[in-house]
Parts: sequence; C-alpha cells; structure tokens
Amino acid sequence: MEESLIKRLEAAVTRLEGGGGGVTLSRGGDFSSGANVAAASDPSILAYDDLISQCVGRILTAAEKIGGPVLDVTKIVAEAFAAQKELLVRIKQTQKPDMAGLAGFLKPLNDVTMKADAMTQGKRNDYFNHLKAASDSLSALAWIAFTGKDCGMSMPIAHVEESWQMAEFYSNKVLVEYRNKDADHVEWAKALKELYLPGLRDYVKSHYALGPVWNAAGKPVSAPAKGPPGAPAPPPAPSAPLFSSESSKPSSSSNQKQGMSAVFQQLSSGSVTSGLKKVTDDMKTKNRSDRSGAVSAVEKETRTTTKPAVSKTGPPKMELQMGRKWAVENQIGKKDLVISECDSKQSVYVFGCKDSVLQIQGKVNNITIDKCTKMGVVFTDVVAAFEIVNCTNVEVQCQGSAPTVSVDNTTGCQLYLNKDSLETAITTAKSSEINVMVPGASPDGDWVEHALPQQYNHMFTEGKFETTPVSHSGA
Repeated sequence: MEESLIKRLEAAVTRLEGGGGGVTLSRGGDFSSGANVAAASDPSILAYDDLISQCVGRILTAAEKIGGPVLDVTKIVAEAFAAQKELLVRIKQTQKPDMAGLAGFLKPLNDVTMKADAMTQGKRNDYFNHLKAASDSLSALAWIAFTGKDCGMSMPIAHVEESWQMAEFYSNKVLVEYRNKDADHVEWAKALKELYLPGLRDYVKSHYALGPVWNAAGKPVSAPAKGPPGAPAPPPAPSAPLFSSESSKPSSSSNQKQGMSAVFQQLSSGSVTSGLKKVTDDMKTKNRSDRSGAVSAVEKETRTTTKPAVSKTGPPKMELQMGRKWAVENQIGKKDLVISECDSKQSVYVFGCKDSVLQIQGKVNNITIDKCTKMGVVFTDVVAAFEIVNCTNVEVQCQGSAPTVSVDNTTGCQLYLNKDSLETAITTAKSSEINVMVPGASPDGDWVEHALPQQYNHMFTEGKFETTPVSHSGA
C-alpha cells in the first residue's frame, strides 16, 4: 500500500518534471525543460518532496483505513501540497509580481483549498471535525504569499504556527472523541498535526524563513484576465485570509428575505388564512353566558406570568470600542472570527453568538462570554480572568496562560488547558456538565478529561458545615 501511495503522490507533481520539449505552466509563460528540471532539483524542492512523501503519505495511509469523507478531504490536502510544490518551482523561474499578478499566480492553490472548504458546508455529518480540521489547516499554505513585512501577514514561520491553532481546535475534538474508540482516527489527527508542526514549519524555517525568493531575471507573471461580471475574484494576500471562502457561502440575510417574501406572498393570496375558523357572535366574549366580571385567581396568575416570546437579536457586530473593548455580538454560524490586533489593556466581550468560533491572537486583559450557544473560543493569554456566563455548550481552548476561569449559570462547557495553564483557578457556580481537558503525561500522549463535580454533600460537623463533592461509584 505504501508503494501505491507514493506513486499517487508523485503523479500529482510529475507534470513539472516531464522530459522532452517545453513545459507550459498556466499563467506563467513557457519555461524550457532544462530550467524546469534545474528548479525541480533544487535542494528546497527536494526537501519539499520529502515532506510530501513522509508526512502527507502518513496521513493518507491513516485516511485510507477510515475511508469516506475523511479520505476525500485528505486527498485534497495532498493535492494542495502538490499544488504548492508546483508554485515553488515556478517561483524560482518567475519575477516577483504585483498584488494583482500574485493573486492570479496563487489561484491554483486557492482553488484546491476552496474544494476542502466546500466539504464543510451544508448539513454536518459524523466527520465534520475531521473535515474542518483539514480545511482550516490549509490556510497555513498561505505563507507562500508573504512578500515583505508591509504585506499585512505574519512572517512565514509564525503564519504556519498561527494557522494551525484554528485547525487544532477541531483536531483536538477528533482526539477526544476517538481516543478510546478507534486508533485510526487518533493516528489521522496526530499525523495531520505533525504535517504542519513540526513538518511544514521546520521546512519553511530551513528554506523560506523570510518568504519565497523570486527570480529577478525570470519571466514576469501577467495579471489574471478579468472574468465576467459577478465572477468571484481571487482573494488578496494582505491581512484578509488568502483562502477566504466568504464569497462561496450563501448569505443568511438573503435567505431570510426570501423566506419572508414567501410568507407575505401567502398572506396576500389568502392561502394561510383560508383554513382559519370564523368567530360567530355567540363565541364573542361579550355575548358568552359563562363569563362573569370576576377574574379567578388562577386566570389572574396565568395572565401575569405568561409573556409572549419575543426574539431580540441585534445586528452582528465585531468592533473595537473606545480603543479598550472588543465587542463581538450576534454572530451566527461564523467559524472564522479572528481578533489579531489586541493588547493587554483591552478586554473582549462576546454576547449572543451561536454556532461560531472566535480566535483571539495575543494577550488581553479580560474575556467574557455571555449568553452564547455552541460557541468556541481559542485564546492565547489573559491577564485577569476568562468568564463564561449564561451559556450553553461552549468550548474554550487556552494556548497560553489564564490566572482564573469563571463559569456561572452555564450548561455544558469543555475547557482545554495546555501545559502552561495547568495552575489556572477554575470557579463554577450554578453550572453543570463542566469538563476540563489537560495534556497527557508525555508530549505525544492523549488528552486526559476531568469532569468537575456539580453535586455536593454538606455535613454539619463540629459546629460548622463541611462540603465535599459527591463521589459516584465507578467514577
């Protein structure tokens, strides 16, 4: 199986090294066979071949044992790495382009990553965490778009590390779910991480620490031709993610408008009201003989306690207020929320978000999550405290340090601590289903889950109450 696997990987890049005649590469002009072979035999390209055969080959082997969507998305990961190798070969024969030319130059790689992102859309299946981890990890390949300190991106090595952090959120879910169920899934998650850390990171560190080196004497890259109106353009390289998929996602607001338009159309046509019963005179309150002027106590209580359910959801918001407070509010279904420019004097307040993921890059003073459902937060360091209030099913991952984590009136909280945050003080009140994940004893060990108690015994002993958590048999 390993031999066929390596052959399949090599087939993805053999078009670069074909013999006889010139080799034509899209958007880059024609290069002679000799120049192309020389570029492909460069030590940096050979090292990339080793990365593909070893690290990508390992994750493909694990994926073949799982099959299904996991194998499909893993093949896309292999295709993306093969596409990046092609670009690295072309860079050695091409002049440094402008931003428009760079967007077109990187389009083959962007197209592959969009295929992975498309697999995460729509109805979730049992392998959503696998698909999301693989799709998000491909943003690490955007290091190739680094053109200098003023381009709006982190340095290549830092970019690879930062990009993996978001993917690790879902990769850890795979490890937790399958650590005692299926070793193949655990091997897949570990192989995916090692593909980037240390795999891709060490490769970039050794060969492209300051970014790609273009050939000043090479051929220019022409800007991509303008497409028809409405066609999505390749995303730019600066601060916005290179592999943004926002243009491919349907607009939730437009879906709501279509739905409301259909409702109003039904109202105007009478199809909704046609089945309603007509109120006759004897059914009216003023004509009913069984009614009196007195109001019963039960009816009065019902009137005072029953309130109409009104949903008050404000507009989505993500902004820095007065230079001191980041407000992230009413975000629904957003998996790519990122706060990158922050400092230790600022706080982050997350309110009313649902089915979203927020990444906070850098140290902040305080983080509060309030009235959120199915919310994931990945943060680096916090000076004061991380607070979770009035939430349902939230997941929090600390990648640095946090003196205090407070959980209040919350149902369902999964907290991931790294080795630097094991001394965090965790305070809980009126909360249930609180689980804390900590690293294993060895660097390659699995995460260990600890459930925080939510039931207590209070015993009056020697003039005072002593409180101890309830211990269940088999726990």
